Amino acid sequence: MVRVAAVQFATGLDVTANLATCLRMIDSAAGQGAELIVLPEFCNHLSWYESRDHARRLACRHGDPFLSAVAGRAARHRAHVKLGVTLAREDGRVTGASLLYGPDGALLGEADKQVLMGAENDHLDPGTAVGPVVATAVGRLGMYACMEGVISEITRGLALRGAQVLLNSLNSFAVDEASLHVPVRAAENRVWVVAANKVGPLLPADRIELIGAGLGVPPEWLHGAGESQVVAPDGTVVARAPRTGEAVVVADVDVALADDKVRPDGTDVLAARRPALYRPIAAEPRGRTAPAGAGSVAVAVVRPCAGLGGATELIRRAAESGAELLVLPELCGVTAEEAARAVRGTTAHVVLSEIRDRAHDGLLVSADGIMGRQRKLHPSARQAGRVTAFGDGLEVFELPWGRLAIIVGDDTIFPETFRLAALADADVVAAPLTPSEPWELRSGLLERAAENRLNVVAAGHDGPGGLAGAILAAPRDFTLWTAWEGPFTGRISHPIVTPVRNDDRVVRADVHPAQAVNRHVSRGTDLVDGRPWRLVGALLEGDT
Repeated sequence: MVRVAAVQFATGLDVTANLATCLRMIDSAAGQGAELIVLPEFCNHLSWYESRDHARRLACRHGDPFLSAVAGRAARHRAHVKLGVTLAREDGRVTGASLLYGPDGALLGEADKQVLMGAENDHLDPGTAVGPVVATAVGRLGMYACMEGVISEITRGLALRGAQVLLNSLNSFAVDEASLHVPVRAAENRVWVVAANKVGPLLPADRIELIGAGLGVPPEWLHGAGESQVVAPDGTVVARAPRTGEAVVVADVDVALADDKVRPDGTDVLAARRPALYRPIAAEPRGRTAPAGAGSVAVAVVRPCAGLGGATELIRRAAESGAELLVLPELCGVTAEEAARAVRGTTAHVVLSEIRDRAHDGLLVSADGIMGRQRKLHPSARQAGRVTAFGDGLEVFELPWGRLAIIVGDDTIFPETFRLAALADADVVAAPLTPSEPWELRSGLLERAAENRLNVVAAGHDGPGGLAGAILAAPRDFTLWTAWEGPFTGRISHPIVTPVRNDDRVVRADVHPAQAVNRHVSRGTDLVDGRPWRLVGALLEGDT
């Protein structure tokens, strides 16, 4: 077992005072027995500069008093210490750097932030190389920072290169970091995550009201969101700090648990990937070219159950109530012919699935019959022997209200699948599935909607934790630096959730296809085109 610590605190404009805080908090964590200590992002100075030259003057340099003091503290406590700072590079760049110091004070690894958030683009330069996976006495460690965890590619690449523990330094006021983006990276990759966020003002205190007015964000929300945490490979948060105030949160972790990548059904989540399909993720961004879909469309999850008028009656009622898209659980026993009869006289489309000729296909059905097929892309142990033929790509179907992708069964656990849907300009994803682990519906599908700006309609059989699916709508209030229709809630990349519970039979909600067009979470930060496409080689290894 290894004792790890996530440390949260506030920083300001005084670099000397910030260093004193870092050292004091390292001492506190070490005093609680931590062997691996993670500090927040931008420990040396608030992420606020007048110019790029100003940022360079205040940035750290290797061997300077600030970093030498941190290295010395790591050596004093015989601990591994990871922190984020701005770093002046010899080539003239200034980066947001994650630095890892070992128990002898040596620099073990560094990783420049590849995806910058908003105003960071004004004074910092993005990383030009992937960060290392560092083999240490406490495990194989990978580093990332804040916005890099709001998309999937960077953490996925670290896991594929063997990381057991991911160390995340944050500088975020978004409450959805702790509730969604941090824990999902552990679960989808089956690794540990240790995440340290800031508290206190993230901008100069004497300017925060003016800046907040410009952003359309109340000043009280421009404080670090705290809730630093340690997350297990199944997505369980085993330790969490408060929302506000300095804190050190510690946990004893069995690092070796991250070497087990096998789901309860026997599927290895990394070995089952199909890198040959993911090449579009490494292609140069082209921007969205498809027009926007409808502003709103009614959808429904329909879960057939004996004794309630039969499956076709449930489908008919949902279609006649105005739902234009109906999604059924995978392999629910309803045939395409039955579904077509049930929606006769309406403009509704039904998505269901079937196994035929050893392939598991998602079917798009209208009153006229089968309008499209999407073959399942990834193998799974639970269908071994029954399903041996797999699709060679993801198709998008043009419907009157927008563009639909169908993601079948266990394809939903792979972040790459939803990324392909976004790159194909899908507006809505229909997902007939069978959830088997709590994280899939607690965070997995929510993250797929959030990180790709997709609406998701997921219908499953009874799942763990009482959830069987969800309808996830892309919110209208999204981009920072633009006016919001409603009050700011602290969530900046999170879908509107309508849960589907195990005892539900028909759940209706509206989704918003047109909102899939806007992928800018902040000025200069595009969730899809802003992916580090040049640095995703690990996702393609084994591409044949």
